[in-house]
Amino acid sequence: MIIKRRNFIRTSLAASASLFTTRQLDAQHQFKTKLSKATIVGRPEEGTLRQLKDAGFDGVETTAVISETEAADCRRMADKLGMRIHSVLRGWTEMNSPDRAKVEESVASAAASLKAAKGYGAETILLVPCRTAGMLMPEAWDFAVEFDEKTSHVTRVVAGDNDKYKVYIEAQNRATDTSREAIRMLIPVAEETKVVIAIENVWNNLWVTPALAKNFVESFQSPWIRSYFDVGNHVKYPAKPQDWIRTLGPLLAKVHIKDFKLKPDGHGGDFIHPRDGSVDWPAVRHALDDAGYNGWLTIEDSGLSLAEFNKRLDMIIRGE
Repeated sequence: MIIKRRNFIRTSLAASASLFTTRQLDAQHQFKTKLSKATIVGRPEEGTLRQLKDAGFDGVETTAVISETEAADCRRMADKLGMRIHSVLRGWTEMNSPDRAKVEESVASAAASLKAAKGYGAETILLVPCRTAGMLMPEAWDFAVEFDEKTSHVTRVVAGDNDKYKVYIEAQNRATDTSREAIRMLIPVAEETKVVIAIENVWNNLWVTPALAKNFVESFQSPWIRSYFDVGNHVKYPAKPQDWIRTLGPLLAKVHIKDFKLKPDGHGGDFIHPRDGSVDWPAVRHALDDAGYNGWLTIEDSGLSLAEFNKRLDMIIRGE
């Protein structure tokens, strides 16, 4: 009887351990989407890429807009290391400038980025079309935007009286029109290079709600125009990052990873290392899965070791 009881206990413990292991594995494989890890570099160099590879990263985003031939050399070097150069960070341009020469310069620089991206074997360029500033605007937490779905023009930016924001509303609508015009000039280059133009808003006081951002990107009616989403950049606004991700859905081309810690009153705050701030990372991971996002998570941060950044990305990917 004692032997049978001991066998029963051993069997029960083994079964429990097996169930626990299965649950652990289920938890680790609960997501349908696959995410890859990257960080931002200047011109890709072999030593840098090797160091990142050893730290657990899969690839990089580059800020270096070089010739297509030079970029192709970088791609071959990265390929040998088993690394990808997945995007070119073009960043800010002046597509709403009243100076036509600056608009043309912005279009030319974006076109050069697309050609460099082709050489790198990158899928996207990150483009911030323009910004608005120097006028009275709502605080981030006060935005309650309404807009015309046909034009993407904003009709109000806060609840109640909007008269004091009239100049800002007009500037925003002009920026939308001029940016749309300039980006449309780039679509043939995107088609030729097979590189997506991924639009990011980056605290430029434009397209500050998920629905408006989606409407603007969709207005191009082109598979070559999509959205680049930065998780930390959107914490201070009323819509949560996970809401943005679900709204953008298939328009989501790439994702930047950083965090932002709100003040106790929820009004403003400071950027901080991923997982140390106010972002609900498990909710973000589930939203990425719901959006069907199979792609890159690129750390846009510094101040921690590569090993620590890699560890934190792994935790985010696991939904922790």
